[in-house]
Amino acid sequence: MSKTKYKFNPETLRYDLVEYSVKKRFIHFLPKAFIVMLMTVSLLIFISDFIETPHERTLRIENEQLILQYKMMNRKVDEMNKALAEIQKRDNNIYRMIFEAEPIPEEMRKAGFGGVNRYKHLETLNNSELVIETAKKLDELESQYVFQSQSLDEITDLALYKKDFLESVPSISPISDKTFKRFASGFGYRLHPIYKTRKMHTGIDLTAPSGTDVYASGKGKVIKAGSSTGGYGNVIIISHGYGYSTLYAHLHEIKVKNGQMITRGDIIGTIGSTGRSVAPHLHYEVRYNDKPVDPVNYYFNDLTPEEYDRIIELSQRPTQSFD
Repeated sequence: MSKTKYKFNPETLRYDLVEYSVKKRFIHFLPKAFIVMLMTVSLLIFISDFIETPHERTLRIENEQLILQYKMMNRKVDEMNKALAEIQKRDNNIYRMIFEAEPIPEEMRKAGFGGVNRYKHLETLNNSELVIETAKKLDELESQYVFQSQSLDEITDLALYKKDFLESVPSISPISDKTFKRFASGFGYRLHPIYKTRKMHTGIDLTAPSGTDVYASGKGKVIKAGSSTGGYGNVIIISHGYGYSTLYAHLHEIKVKNGQMITRGDIIGTIGSTGRSVAPHLHYEVRYNDKPVDPVNYYFNDLTPEEYDRIIELSQRPTQSFD
């Protein structure tokens, strides 16, 4: 409600009603209107800090959800890193040790990404620190995963190699002789039964009746099966790969053919006394890179430690050879 104003008139000695024109009224009202408007705007600005628009509310919810997703992703990445670390530990301390391979140095496993800043394009994003941290973890995890995958491929190859190696290398007695009564002569210089002089004996002699089965001591390929001209009589030679071969001499019967693939324990022939021999026996040789080595060192697969010690003792007796 507007206030009525009066002005004293000295001539009439009365108070006259003051009347303003529209213009004066408008000019008089302007400062008040401005103050009201200014206060209203200030109030709206102040309130806007506490009251969200629908669009702002939508953006806030989306941002909160993204931050939550990033945090969950970081937790999963940390869990995956722990699992990968356990695989790396087994890789170095178990798998590589079994297959006699050098462990992988830690600095090779965790090689970084040197050089340019790979995450510069992420620095302008909201919550850039969280985004960059997650991106770095994912890149490191991917790098280590690829490296570990290659390492496990290598371990697989080593396992296949080792499996084939263990199946191939000579490791059993070529005849059945659990009591070692058939062990007649060992590897090394021995008295020759015919020439009566000390001569290098490049294998071992195992006595048994004619017709006794002879077994392959490792997996391999027959490269000779037939008679020989060097005093061995009927002979079989098997190539086992990895530099190894075995020779079985003075056989009565040969049960394999040239080029035939055999496995450890297969019957390949029978004992005889063909060639330069004084009695039925098997002359057995193990060769590594074409050089004869002591066959008793390759008896480890079917003997106990005590039995192995016994056969080493027998092989060192200065007996006469049978061929």
